[in-house]
Amino acid sequence: MDDKIEYFLYHIPGKKIGVTRDLISRVVDQQGYNLDEIEVLDQSSDIDYISDRELELQQSYGYRVDRQKYKDLYINKIKLNTMKINATEQTSTFPVPLSKLKGRLMDEMGKEWETLYGKFQVSKHTLDWLVKNARTSMYDANRCYIYNKAFFEKFVNAKKDDYNEYLKQKFNQQAEANENRFDKIRDWASNRGLYDKGDTKTQFAKLMEESGELARAVLKDDKPEFVDAIGDMVVVLTNLAYLGGTSIEHCIDSAYEVIRKRSGKMVNGTFVKND
Repeated sequence: MDDKIEYFLYHIPGKKIGVTRDLISRVVDQQGYNLDEIEVLDQSSDIDYISDRELELQQSYGYRVDRQKYKDLYINKIKLNTMKINATEQTSTFPVPLSKLKGRLMDEMGKEWETLYGKFQVSKHTLDWLVKNARTSMYDANRCYIYNKAFFEKFVNAKKDDYNEYLKQKFNQQAEANENRFDKIRDWASNRGLYDKGDTKTQFAKLMEESGELARAVLKDDKPEFVDAIGDMVVVLTNLAYLGGTSIEHCIDSAYEVIRKRSGKMVNGTFVKND
């Protein structure tokens, strides 16, 4: 039942760059953003790497750089919130009210405890089940519990359930949505004959036209026009890449492979790379 914790480095354009172990709970449920407003910049089970990467990207994107690394905040939080789980023959009891159980369990990710049914663990696979099946103690409203036999049957004895596939589907929604967007753009362009009658020169001219729209939106601080202009430029770039014999995804991946190794500093609001 051993699980490595996966850390997601996410970006809310124009707002922030942060790290979380649970995109849905942290960014959607807690912060109120939709999945299509979030982009995953990187992910890793290496907390040292993801902590350094967060500060690096915060600086390169021009956001406020956190004073403390994510790993230090995370480790300190775990030390302050270590939970003692009381296991009896029938139940495992958590010393928190039901309303706060999910947050505390997220801080205890990877924690194990012994029961008569064997060793149980708080993990990405078990978290949702623990929260859904916990009940408030009839003796103390500030405590809640699960039945050990039910947990055992669900996660220890039931080997046919594919929890890894469930987790993959849950957290890859954003990546799939991004890929589908580009496919939809190419389908739209193909159905209208753009690829048959257009060429890279006409698309480049269109890109310059849209960049002018973006410049006006920036100067006027016109947010709706700003969003519209950037969206139009992405559409044009997608078609320009296709007509040039490549794909927008390949161009983005190629650029990222260069910039991810780049170091530098912010000068007057602009990232200046080191020589």
